[in-house]
Amino acid sequence: MIEDGERISVTEKRAPRPTPRPDRSFYASGKAFGRFGIRIFPPQIMAQPHTHGHIEFNWLTQGRMDYVFDGGGVSVGPNRLIAFWAGIPHQTVNLDAVGEGRQLNIYLPMDSFLEMSQLGRLTETLMGGGVIQLSPECVGLETLERWHADYRSGNSLRTDLARTEIGSMFRRAAIIGWETLLPAWLEKSGTRTRSATPVRYVVRMVRHIVENIADPLTAQDIAEVVDLHPNYAADLFSKVMHISIQKFVVRMRLIRARSLLFDGNQSVANIAFQAGFGSQTQFYDHFRRAYGMTPNQMRRDNIR
Repeated sequence: MIEDGERISVTEKRAPRPTPRPDRSFYASGKAFGRFGIRIFPPQIMAQPHTHGHIEFNWLTQGRMDYVFDGGGVSVGPNRLIAFWAGIPHQTVNLDAVGEGRQLNIYLPMDSFLEMSQLGRLTETLMGGGVIQLSPECVGLETLERWHADYRSGNSLRTDLARTEIGSMFRRAAIIGWETLLPAWLEKSGTRTRSATPVRYVVRMVRHIVENIADPLTAQDIAEVVDLHPNYAADLFSKVMHISIQKFVVRMRLIRARSLLFDGNQSVANIAFQAGFGSQTQFYDHFRRAYGMTPNQMRRDNIR
C-alpha cells in the first residue's frame, strides 16, 4: 500500500516526513468542529455514512466514485475538486476502475470556513447540503500537492499559508462560479429528506450569528431570525450542528478574537469588545480554556 505521504503523480519523489503535530488527528472528538488536515490515500468504499466538522474537498486522479449524501446520489469523476459540508451524512458506495489512482482529501474546519468573508451564496450552498465542483481556474493538481507538502512539513507557517490559499481559492470560486453536482436544500422547491427544513433554518441562524458576532446575541434574538420558539430553534441548531447555540457563539467569537490578535496592534480590551465578549474577564476565561494560554501569550509566541 502506498504511504499517505506519497505524491499523487506517478513519481518516486516523496514529501518530507512530518514533525508530529497535535492536529494530525483532524477528526476531533466532537462533531461540530474538526481539525485542519490534508491526506492522500487509495480510494475506498465506506462501510457506513459518517459526519464530521469540516468542509471537505475530494480530488480523484482517475476512475469514478459514487457518493450518497443523506439520500442524494453524486458521481465524482477525476481531476476536478469537489466540496461539501461533511456535517451532512455522506458515504462512498461504489468505485469504478480506479486502478492506481489516488484520492486527495482536504479537511477545512467548519469554523474556519464560516469565518471566511466575501463568499456570498457559496456559504449558503454548502451549508444547505449542496455538493459543488470547482472550476480548473480555481485549483489544479500541482497546487493541491503543494498544499499537501506544506501540511506534512510540520512547519506551522507553511500550514497557515496553505489554509490562506484555500480561502483565496474559495473566494475565486465565489466570483467565477462553480458547477452544482447536488443542489442545496435552500435552492429546491422540495426537499430530499425530512432533515432539510431544520438545515434551512440553521443556515439562516448561523449566517445571522457570523454577521453579527460583535453584537449581543441571545437565544431569543437568534430564534426570531427564523420565527421559531427559542427552545425549538435551539433544539434544531444542536441537532444539525452538534453543538449548542451558546457554545457556537463563543467559538465564533474566539475565532474572531484570535484573528484580530494578529491583525495590527489593537489592545486586548478592544479585541474582546470587537469579538462580542461582554467583559475582559469573560474573554480571558474562554480564551484560556480554548487555547491553553492568554491572548497576550499567544500574540507574543506568534510574533517571535
